[in-house]
Amino acid sequence: MAELTKKERVAIPAQQMPERPGNERNKDFKEVNLGLSQEQAVLEASRCLQCKNPPCVSDCPVSVNIPEFIRLISERKFIEAALLIRRDNSLPAITGRVCPQEKQCQSRCLRGKIDSSVAIGWLERFAADYLAAAQAAGEVSAETMAAKSDAIKVAVVGSGPAGLACAGELARMGYAVTVFEAFHKAGGVLVYGIPEFRLPNDIVEREVQQLKSNGVVFETNVIVGRTVKIHELMEEEHFKAVFIANGAGLPSFMGITGENLKGVYSANEYLTRSNLMGAFDRNSDTPITAGKKVCVVGGGNTAMDAVRTSIRLGSEQSHLVYRRDLAQMPARIEEVHHAEQEGVIFDLLTSPIEILADENGWVSGIKCVKMQLKEADASGRQGVTQIPNSEFIIECDQVIMAIGIKANPLLTAATPELNLNAKGYIQTDATGMTSIPGVFAGGDIVRGAATVILAMGDGKKTAESMNNWLSANA
Repeated sequence: MAELTKKERVAIPAQQMPERPGNERNKDFKEVNLGLSQEQAVLEASRCLQCKNPPCVSDCPVSVNIPEFIRLISERKFIEAALLIRRDNSLPAITGRVCPQEKQCQSRCLRGKIDSSVAIGWLERFAADYLAAAQAAGEVSAETMAAKSDAIKVAVVGSGPAGLACAGELARMGYAVTVFEAFHKAGGVLVYGIPEFRLPNDIVEREVQQLKSNGVVFETNVIVGRTVKIHELMEEEHFKAVFIANGAGLPSFMGITGENLKGVYSANEYLTRSNLMGAFDRNSDTPITAGKKVCVVGGGNTAMDAVRTSIRLGSEQSHLVYRRDLAQMPARIEEVHHAEQEGVIFDLLTSPIEILADENGWVSGIKCVKMQLKEADASGRQGVTQIPNSEFIIECDQVIMAIGIKANPLLTAATPELNLNAKGYIQTDATGMTSIPGVFAGGDIVRGAATVILAMGDGKKTAESMNNWLSANA
């Protein structure tokens, strides 16, 4: 097939992701996006201008060769495209679903200056799912390898995106990798923090199984800092290096009256109980109280996940209460779009000042004030201020706080040798090394709450640093 000219590429319209109808999908936890068809994927890939100096790659935290894998898809070489992605990104089926490409690689796509950027994330998802289907059908052999009996032992604390990425890289390098996970299931925030309708757990399990096939050992129900301490891993269990990637899972609250009432949840607890502990199943052994009128406070992806979950758990009204406007909402545009379709009520430029109770100590509403935007600060973001005498009440029986997370001090308190910053996050040098020789850290426990792909970038980069350190010191 002849190479397309730029004019021919520009003439191809952007493809749209097929998705389930809003009034159907808001009643269950099945995935919203259905994935591109082969024909859609080829057309979308053919929109790529194949730039000589592609700016998209520089904004990918794991440096995927984006133009090349897109070229392979346009040539219908789907398996080759997926294998190429996997050289740099060990979790493409996950990042293709939850990575904010529109703020990273796609934001730099030169095609976006003409009409709209190439849908890099959707194409990544397509390639990863195609490869998985081919492997399941026995058409392609899954990659397998095992560490040698005399391989150097390395520990990874946490099985979220940073831990999984680091473990995968270290396994490829020939190390005997053991991942310690506090919960009963591997995947970290990917399974406890992101609902099934956005990232099905079987997708995460598929990636975990791939790592197991590559020799990575997972030990669940191990709380490093309680069950075992860092120095015990190194001194008694003979791990030569440790990568700490236990995330930042301590919820934040506003400090307003009523946050201790019955019916108030942190988004962390609410989503963990629903996603990981199966509360979305009404026959679960660990159900969750389903509010009839729910208010979720916050404007990020976690807030969006919580409010959309509340609808699926049976809420008659689900409000998203956010103190800024829609343009400044940090949640992904796609998630906002989906929430609107599913019936979420947006209370924008609104800030809670008190949670109200009924006579039995249960939530009965939240008292709010209206906000107005101020001039932008040095960072370019507009501040907000209260509008005097604008108080009003939103009646509700459940409030979910989704205003951010902080570093959990459990591990660091048990490891006083670790240097922390003022906010309790672990301090590292440019290589990812902590104040303890041979102990590295990355992801949210170092940088604070961030995206899946940034955490993966930390894991990948730090694995290389660990390899260099081990080569000189093991």
